[in-house]
Amino acid sequence: MSSHSYVTGTMTATWSTAMQATLHCLTGCAIGEVLGMVIGTALGLHNAATVVISIVLAFAFGYALTMRGVLRAGVSLRSALKVALAADTVSIAVMEIVDNFVIVAIPGAMDAGLTQALFWLSLAGSLVVAFALTTPVNKWMISHGKGHAAVHHYHH
Repeated sequence: MSSHSYVTGTMTATWSTAMQATLHCLTGCAIGEVLGMVIGTALGLHNAATVVISIVLAFAFGYALTMRGVLRAGVSLRSALKVALAADTVSIAVMEIVDNFVIVAIPGAMDAGLTQALFWLSLAGSLVVAFALTTPVNKWMISHGKGHAAVHHYHH
């Protein structure tokens, strides 16, 4: 049985569908977030600059991963960008707010070096919390024909 069905033009999402959408989003966010934190920490940048780099890269990688799949379906670059923006913006924004809040809230995490367990455990933990809090958002959006629902038909 399909993990979603169409009801009066909107998509009814299961938790499984929402988790899959969130995991897809998390993949791009995590690549950008980790890369940004590593770059900022390795260069000794101020914590605020490191967070900004992480956020920018999380959005870039999140959108790029969605666009890759949509472009494979034969959609133009401009249309693929529109689909990615519609599908991922809210999800990435929620994920970034949550994971950066968690990292900043953990004492010493932003000042930990790349060789310290605190750096990596804080980063991993922040992504787990972000996944848990973003999944219900994605479930609501999908059930209202928004978010991942905008990209769904390009995958089939």
